[in-house]
Amino acid sequence: MAQELGAHMTEETECMIDRDAGRKPGSGQCSGNVKEMRAVMLSGFGGLNKLRVTKKLMPEPQRGEVKIRVKACGLNFLDLMVRQGTIDSPPKPPLVPGFECCGIVESVGENTERFEIGDRVMAFANYNAWAEVVCTPEEFVYKLPDEMSFAEAAAFALNFVAAYMMLFEVANLREGMSVLVHSAGGAVGQAVAQLCSTLPNVTVFGVASSSKHSAIRDSVTHLFDRNTDYIQEVKKISPEGIDIVLDCLCGENTGKGLSLLKPLGTYILYGASNMVTGETKSLFSFAKSWWQVEKVNPIKLYEENKVMAGFSLPNLLFKQGRSALVESVMDKLLCLYNQEKIKPVVDSLWALEEVKEAMQRIHDRGNIGKLILDVEKSPTPLMASDSTETSEAGEEEEEAEGDNDSKERMPFIH
Repeated sequence: MAQELGAHMTEETECMIDRDAGRKPGSGQCSGNVKEMRAVMLSGFGGLNKLRVTKKLMPEPQRGEVKIRVKACGLNFLDLMVRQGTIDSPPKPPLVPGFECCGIVESVGENTERFEIGDRVMAFANYNAWAEVVCTPEEFVYKLPDEMSFAEAAAFALNFVAAYMMLFEVANLREGMSVLVHSAGGAVGQAVAQLCSTLPNVTVFGVASSSKHSAIRDSVTHLFDRNTDYIQEVKKISPEGIDIVLDCLCGENTGKGLSLLKPLGTYILYGASNMVTGETKSLFSFAKSWWQVEKVNPIKLYEENKVMAGFSLPNLLFKQGRSALVESVMDKLLCLYNQEKIKPVVDSLWALEEVKEAMQRIHDRGNIGKLILDVEKSPTPLMASDSTETSEAGEEEEEAEGDNDSKERMPFIH
């Protein structure tokens, strides 16, 4: 019965979406029994020219999966690293990037119990999130509060879960502690600041580009320019050190973070953005960042009573099978959201066809909060002409990025 209803609702949903303004003409139309959708395709690892919006066969839910008609997707620095091929063991391209999305349940596979057709949900996906339709196991899907918009939902899951687990599950944040977070203006940084405010007397030291200081100054206790000697400034305020250091940069900041820790303090590495310097993967930048990481001596950690940890939410979910733990964290976070103690910070909304420009903004560290790919948003003409694939087969037609192309997009900072 549920499957019949699902099929019926799928047809109705497609008809509604076909009428939506901003939908690409011909997208999702059926040719016989073949259904297609728009998706962002990465044809190979490299620069922005490897990304195209193309037509792709629409997936159908398998056993235990939920089919979601996507409204918005989250865009993270991790996705930029996927594009460049700097992450560990990525799938072989061509692939559809993206690890999180939100939308409406369109149908469900066999052996699913928690969701019904029409539910508003957010979800994690092991790639394939940047598309009009996503199928993912129900253990990675969560219902939205009635008050949460789709833009907020796309900015919520990955960043707030990562921030909460680092602070409370790994570092055991408690009243009166101190936290230092890099990239304080980014989506994770803002989530960390908000979660710290849910406990009394937690001091937050934020490090960010000076251009962001006016916008985020009220979210942290002390704010420092990432290009200055923030170590000495922190020690002036807190000579005894910091309880928790959250590092998404790596390289030379690893040694600096460890040097700031109090006894029983915890350093957590959750990213390596210093390894990304240009548009494409740089072996020199990778080697430089690796070389700058001080060799960590376990005996020294033992003598100084310091803790060094790492955190990767995608690995925790998709490789290590800890979805039940993540679900319990999500329940706590949604309670905090309903109590109006936390709220996602959305930087900007971008059409799928504007994914290159959105990635550029992340690379330039220009965002305050989360960048969102809005599936229903119409792209500007200049952006759409460069980012939309015309091949029915979905194979990228390589183009040389000449002078005209550089005028259509923001310049890349090298």
